[in-house]
Amino acid sequence: MALIALAADKGSPGVTTAAVALAAVWPRRVLLAETDPAGGDLVYRSAAAHGGPLNPNTGMLSIAATARRGLVPDQLWDHVQPLSGGLEVLVGLGISEQAAGLAGLWPTLGRAFASLADSPNASADVIADCGRVSGDSPATELFPHAALVLLLSRTEPEAIARVRDRAAALSNKLHGGPRGAASLGMPLIGVVLVADPNSAAKLSGQVNDMLVHAQTGARVVGTIADDPAGADQLAGRRRGRLEKSLLIRSARKVTSDLYQQFGAAWSMPTGPGAAGPTGPTGPAGTGMSGHAGAGR
Repeated sequence: MALIALAADKGSPGVTTAAVALAAVWPRRVLLAETDPAGGDLVYRSAAAHGGPLNPNTGMLSIAATARRGLVPDQLWDHVQPLSGGLEVLVGLGISEQAAGLAGLWPTLGRAFASLADSPNASADVIADCGRVSGDSPATELFPHAALVLLLSRTEPEAIARVRDRAAALSNKLHGGPRGAASLGMPLIGVVLVADPNSAAKLSGQVNDMLVHAQTGARVVGTIADDPAGADQLAGRRRGRLEKSLLIRSARKVTSDLYQQFGAAWSMPTGPGAAGPTGPTGPAGTGMSGHAGAGR
């Protein structure tokens, strides 16, 4: 099982950019799911593999009808579209009002996402872009089915304070209370900082100490480079050697560290549809020249 849910507490730290970057360098086959109840962004910023726009009606919107009749993990692929560059995406809702069609279905989706890695036909991990979450966000109903819940945060004092409080609230909801350093609950709650690479290591240590001291049940698991140029390349708004960008290099480091820590729990798929580890030009590798999300 490997459902990795990415979310933020407030503001715009770049959850979608981080989710696409991590998915682009993920070492196994991966499905990127835009599960933000407020609506997805990729249909506006990315092109489909055929060079035209993504279909906004194929994705989370179309899967709602299927899920009401029960959802087998392999059925997810019927609603997936490949980006220009090869990354397989479950396109998000168009507007927040459409989230009403998914009422009551979020746990069903969570189970399907978590079970996709065990599919004998077309196995994959799922990275879910949950957007901004609060206590009443329906996307949090995915979290109990996740292997990791990653909270993205910038490094301003108010952002760090919010991610500390959000991590503690999630730990209480998912684990039943605060956790000390020797007692981490499952799913693990991780914090990914969006930071200047020059200060990332120092800030990571400071924020991690704060999370431990506050008994939030969360730990800093990595940093994503604050790299606007790399983000523009990833979105197709700028040409360049995307694989050399600070954004992609930092995303590769985060995925490598995650697999070093948790890879044993995410056993390699062995079914007919299994995909082995990929190199520098992975599932979205054809986009690493700067077209991974060639936008409109």
